[in-house]
Formats: sequence, C-alpha cells, structure tokens
Amino acid sequence: MAPPLLFDGVVRTKHAPRRHLLLSLSILVAFAAPRPTSAQETQPGSLPPGWITPTPAGLLAEPALLRKLVATSESKASDEQEPADGLYVETGNMITGEGWISAGPGYRRHMLDRRLRVDASAAVSWKLYNVGQVSVEMPRLAHDRLTVGAQVMRQDLQQVDYFGLGNDSRVSDLSAYRFTNTDILGYATVQATRWLVLSGRFGGIPRSRLGAAGGPRVPVPSTVDLFSDASAPGILAPPSFLHGDVQVNVDLRDHKGHPTGGGLYQFIAATYLDRDSGTYTFRRYEVDAAQFVPLFTKRWILALHGREVFSDTTSGHVVPFYLMPSLGGKNTLRGYHDYRFHDDDMQAFSGEVRCALFTHLDVAVFADAGKVAARAGNLDFQNLKRSYGAGLRVHNATATLVRLDVGHSVEGWQVFIKISDPFKRSLPMSGRSAVVPFVP
Repeated sequence: MAPPLLFDGVVRTKHAPRRHLLLSLSILVAFAAPRPTSAQETQPGSLPPGWITPTPAGLLAEPALLRKLVATSESKASDEQEPADGLYVETGNMITGEGWISAGPGYRRHMLDRRLRVDASAAVSWKLYNVGQVSVEMPRLAHDRLTVGAQVMRQDLQQVDYFGLGNDSRVSDLSAYRFTNTDILGYATVQATRWLVLSGRFGGIPRSRLGAAGGPRVPVPSTVDLFSDASAPGILAPPSFLHGDVQVNVDLRDHKGHPTGGGLYQFIAATYLDRDSGTYTFRRYEVDAAQFVPLFTKRWILALHGREVFSDTTSGHVVPFYLMPSLGGKNTLRGYHDYRFHDDDMQAFSGEVRCALFTHLDVAVFADAGKVAARAGNLDFQNLKRSYGAGLRVHNATATLVRLDVGHSVEGWQVFIKISDPFKRSLPMSGRSAVVPFVP
C-alpha cells in the first residue's frame, strides 16, 4: 500500500465520512417530508396572491418604469416554461468569478415533432472567460418522464482565484490560474413525480491545461508560481478524468427562479477516476437543502440554506485543488472573495429575510457562515467563517432578473451583481453545468 501523502503537515488519508453523510441525509429527509398544502400551493404554475395585479403587492407603490421593465420579461425570463426555438442570448453558462457580466449567442431547435432538441451556445465574460457547448437531447421519452442527451462543453477560464489550503489560508496569498478543459458527457433525467427528479451523467475530460492567469488585467500573482504540488495538489500535471454522478432532487418550491415558499433538497454522489496515474481518483458526496418560509405573508420571506460536501479518498490518493470543495463568494460567504477557502470537506449555512419593498423589488438582509476542513470529523460547527450584509432582488412573478448583494467580513467588503437567486448554483440556459472546477 502506498504511504499516505503529507501536505503542509496534515496527513490527507481518509475513509468515507459515513457518519456525517448519514447525519446530513437524516436532516435532508426531515426537511423533505411532505407537508400539508393548500390547493393553490400544489399548482406548479400558481403565482403568489397579489403578485401580478393592478394593486402593488409591496410596502410602497411601485414606480411605473420598474413595473413596465419587469412586465417585458414575463414571456422571456421564466424557469417554468420550455425555452422557445430560435436565437437566444446565453447569459448563464459561466462559473463563479467570471466578472460583472457574460453573454453570447445561442441557437435552439426542436425537431421530429419536438422529440429531439439541438442546442448550441457560446459566451464571453467581462474577464474574457469563454465557454461554448453543443448538446443533443431527446426530452419526451417514456410519456414525457425521461430525458436523455449528450453534450460537449469547452471552457477557457482566464483568472480563477486560489488562496491555498485550509480554513486558515491567508488572504495575502491570493493568486489566479488559467484553466482550460473539454468535457464530453451523456446524461439522463427521470421526472418520477412533479416534485421528485432523478438524474445521472457520465463523461470524460481529456487532460486539462493549467497555467498562468490571462485576460486583459491580472492584478495578482500566478498560482503556478506561488504554490507547489504540496500546497495545490494536481497543479503540476492535471490528469485526464472519467467522471460520473447521480443526483436526487426533491423540489417543493412554488417557483424555481424566485421561490416564496417550499423547499429544494438535493443529494449528489460523484466519482472521479484519474486515467493517468490514479493518484487523483476520489469520490464526493453533497447534501444541499433550502427552505423558504413566508412570515405570515408572502411580502416577507425567511430563506434558509445549508450545504455539506464530503470528499472520500483512499490511502495514497488526493483531490486536485481545483476539484476540492471551496467556500466564499456570491452563493456562500458573501463577505469573502470567490473561492476563498479550499479543502477536502466543506459546510456552509445562510439565512436571509426578504421584504417586498415594491411589487417586483425585494430588499434582503443576510448572514452566512461556513468552514472547510481536511477531515469530515472537523466539520464541527466551530470556528466558522462569518459574513453578513444586505441586498436587492429585482424579479418577475417566477424568476429573479438581477440581484445586488453587499457583504462584509473580517476581510472587508464584497459586492456581487448576479442574475440568479442567491441559493441557486450557476446553471446554463441549456445543456448541463460544468463538472470542473468545483464551483461554490
């Protein structure tokens, strides 16, 4: 048996974190237990009472200009209707840290009586990240309950942040690297019930390229110059991977893009097989739960989110730093940089109260906490990193159009402008999300 590898004085030989996984699953099951709902709440397309009416639903009368701008989005921005054929603008197919905005052209077409869909899109971001994908999908099999498809995605990520390993990594060690990869995968999704979805995918990633950061302006040192293979495992020779995952989704939200009630509960099990040396073969388990609770009225919403991620490696195996769970940024610790903390295991918690100031504009106050650890047993809710702040959410009836979050921590202030709900991981408008790197 190969000897355990020693990184920064920490032996990173681990066994499967079964106790923590079972605990997290028990919490997930408790959250996901069906609750009595009214007839209106059980209709997937129902809108919150008073949300789209001549009478403002917010605390204040809504400006006419805001109402007109939001009204134009009703037919174009919704998570609850099938995208139309033809040209579209791709805005969502980027990982965290891409910059203020990303956009590009996309084209989608259904064929064979809508039993086959072909989709292609590309996008470039503020920091010159560029992503392209082509997918072919059969969405109406088994009485519309089964979807199968295949996708090729190419990413060139110019400036991905890295600070080193562990919960005590230093902000002064901020660096960036350029990461280029291609993923070829097939996937299948089963809509078991209106609220239960089972999905899986399997694919291959040829050898990725990892080098000095690029783009129009690189204000920080290069990761490849600042870190070694001990402090950034896999930095010298990123391997090629075979990867696969299965996911269980229990979705009881009233709306996917702008939830005002219900919850989303997810469990993911993934495996990554190093095709070159085998050193970077590992498994990962994720448990994610979000709950949205109206506080007597849907003008006030309490939103809660928790996430646990566990890596499982055997003796002599390690997780590449770009696939380690990471913490910080727009969806987790909003008072810290993107990808601020990296390690084999991670936990994150967020809570926020949203108030409908206008019909289509919410104000929110939030608090986040979390940590990373080399062992699952060290995810003990102690020495958590914390941040807090406030934000604005512009939305229509079913989708968040744009949000502004201003977060603060011991490391200063961070400002995020995004086009998704804060508890929703970045997903493309078509196809499937990127497998690497790990995105918090």
